[in-house]
Amino acid sequence: MTAKRILLWGLTFVAIAAITFDLIGSWSQPQFQSRLELAQNDLLLEAAEYRGNQTTPVLTDRTPQKTALKAYQDTRSSVEKAIVSAQSQIEEDSATDPIKVELAKQQTLRDELDIRIGILQTQQNQVEAALKSWATLKTTGSQTKKSSELRSTATTLTALWQNSLPPQAESILKQNLNGWFRNRALEKLYTLEQRETALNELRSLEQVESQSALTKWVTANAIPTIAMVLGFGLLLFLAGQWLLQRKQSLLVGTNLIKWAVPWDYEITWQVLVVGFFAVGQILIGQILLPTGLAVAKSAFQIDPTMFTVRDRAVLALITYVCLAAGGLGVLYASIKRFLSLEDNWFRFSLKGKWLLWGVGGYVAAYPLLVGVSWVNEKIWQGRGGSNPLLSIALEGQDGIAITLFFITAAILAPLFEETFFRGFLLPSLTRYFTTWQAIVLSGLIFAIVHLSLSEVAPLTVLGIILGFVYTRTQNLMASVLLHALWNSGTLLTLFLLGSTST
Repeated sequence: MTAKRILLWGLTFVAIAAITFDLIGSWSQPQFQSRLELAQNDLLLEAAEYRGNQTTPVLTDRTPQKTALKAYQDTRSSVEKAIVSAQSQIEEDSATDPIKVELAKQQTLRDELDIRIGILQTQQNQVEAALKSWATLKTTGSQTKKSSELRSTATTLTALWQNSLPPQAESILKQNLNGWFRNRALEKLYTLEQRETALNELRSLEQVESQSALTKWVTANAIPTIAMVLGFGLLLFLAGQWLLQRKQSLLVGTNLIKWAVPWDYEITWQVLVVGFFAVGQILIGQILLPTGLAVAKSAFQIDPTMFTVRDRAVLALITYVCLAAGGLGVLYASIKRFLSLEDNWFRFSLKGKWLLWGVGGYVAAYPLLVGVSWVNEKIWQGRGGSNPLLSIALEGQDGIAITLFFITAAILAPLFEETFFRGFLLPSLTRYFTTWQAIVLSGLIFAIVHLSLSEVAPLTVLGIILGFVYTRTQNLMASVLLHALWNSGTLLTLFLLGSTST
C-alpha cells in the first residue's frame, strides 16, 4: 500500500470518527424547527390582535393562544430532555467545555420559555399554573445577568397576577419582554394601576404592531402555500406520467444520463476526504479559524462570546469562503491532469431550460420536504440539532448582517455545494453505480456532512431532488437556482419571523 493510500485511509477513519461524534453530539441539542414554530406562533399571536375597523379580531376563526401554549410546552419538554442529557454527562465527568456552555444556554432558554408559558396560561384562565411556572424559574441558581433579569421578570409577573404592584414593574416588563407577551403584561399592570390613558395608548400601539404582524404573517405563509399547492400538482403530474409512459417519463429518463469519468474511485475519495473534510473541517474549521480568533482575543482584547449578530455574520462569511476555496482548490489539483473534460462536466450555461427545472424542482421539493420534516420531528421529538446559522439569522435584524447571511447562504453555499456534490461527486459515482444510485448516495453524503441528526432525512431528500434536476439538465445553473431558492426562502421566513416588534 502506497503512502498516499495510507494517508487517505487515516484521514478517512478520522473523518468517520469526527462525523460520528458530531452526529451523536447533535442528539442532545434541540432542533431549530422548534424555535421556528415558536416564532411563527409569536407572530400569529400579534396578528390575531388586529381588529381593523371592527370590534372583534380579524382572525376570528383561530385559537392562537391555545396553539402557542402547546407549542411552548412541547418545546420546553424537549429542552428539559437536553438539559438532563447534558447534566448526566457532567456528572459522569465526560463533559467538555462546549457541553457546559450548551447546558447553560439550554437552562436559560428553559427559563425564558417558562416566562412566556406563564403569560399564555394567564390568558387561558390558568393563573395557578402560571404562578407555578414562574415560581420554578425564581429558584434558579444561575448568577448570570440574563438569569437575574429573568428572575426579576418572574417576580414582577407573579406580583401582578396576585393583584399587587411591585416596584419598577413597567421598566422591567418593557426591558425583558417583547411583542404580544410584553403587551399582555403591561395591560395587566395598567389595569391594576387604573391608568386608562396608558391603557388606551398601549391598545392603539398594539393595533399598529398587529397590522404589521398580520402583513408579515400573510407574507411568510403565502410563498410556502403557493409552493405547496404547485408542488402537489407537479408531483401528481410526474406520478401520472410515470404510470402512463414509464420508460419515456421524466423520472425514468434519468437512468439514461451518463458521464465519461476519466478518473477512478481514488480521486473521488481523495477530493471528498481531503478537500471537504481535511482542509475544510480540520485545517480551516478546527485549526486556522480558532487560532485566528485566539490571536485576535489576545492581541486586540476581542471576546468571541460577545460577538454581535453582524460580527457572527462576517465570521460565517469568512469561514465559508475559506472552506469553499480549500475544497475547490483540492478538487482542481486532483483532476487538473484530466482536463479538458467533456461539455457536460461542470457546465454553467444560461441556455436551455435550466430556469424551468430550477423553479420546478423547488416547488416539487416543498411538499416532499414538509412531509419528511413532519415525520422527522415526530421521530426525534424536537432533538437532533440544526444549523447554528439559522438561529443567528432569526435573532438578527441588522440590515448588513441579513445581507451577509444572504450572500453566504443564498449565493456562496449553492455555488460551492452544487459544484462539489452535483458537479463532481454525483457524476464521479456513475462510474460504479447507476445514475439513480449515484443521485441517492451523493444526496446522503450531502446530508451527513451537515452534521445534524435531525437534518439527515430532509437534506437527503433535498439532495436527491437537486441531483435529479442536475442530471436532467446537466447544467449546474438549474441545481444552483433550486438550492438558492430554497435557502433564500428560509432566510426570508427567518427575517419576517424575527422582525416582530420588540
